[in-house]
Amino acid sequence: MRWLTLYARSRQIPASLAAVLISAVAVAALAPDGGAGPSDPKLPVLVLAAGVMAASIGLSGQDLALDRTAAVRWVPRRAAHVLLAGAVVAAVLLTVQTVGEDMATTGFVVRDSAGLMGLAALGAALSGGQYAWTLPFAWLSFSFFAPPPTSTPMRVAGWMLLPPGTTEATWTATALAVAGTLAYAVAGPRR
Repeated sequence: MRWLTLYARSRQIPASLAAVLISAVAVAALAPDGGAGPSDPKLPVLVLAAGVMAASIGLSGQDLALDRTAAVRWVPRRAAHVLLAGAVVAAVLLTVQTVGEDMATTGFVVRDSAGLMGLAALGAALSGGQYAWTLPFAWLSFSFFAPPPTSTPMRVAGWMLLPPGTTEATWTATALAVAGTLAYAVAGPRR
């Protein structure tokens, strides 16, 4: 077997991909009239967060000691894993949108998938792959139930639901994506 096949199997990528697809189709199908339209970002954020949480399970392998002793350069592989997972989650939502109604713009989907995947990578570096989903889930929960953002700190905290082009949301998502990817690529998942 080749290393890519072994890597994909050890990271449960086929199961994660199936969960990403099923969650995107299920949320889109169960939403009344395809959601509340482009003006309500909760449905696309829910799809993206569910996809990122499903993909985050694969951020650690079956045996962390084996990963740490392997004679391969892990930093580029881990960074590629995070970036590719974020791209796949975004692509799944954009593909589901082509079949049904538009739920969000491409800029919104790319920004939120990058920020959420960065959160998941940061969660893997801090808590391990099995708990990587907790940071995106916690931030999503806060964003759904927080009051409407009126100040800059609240716009930073509620970045997921802000419209594309909002400066605070873009910078927050970028910072989370970069910090999470770097932390996970350099440190790997926590034991």
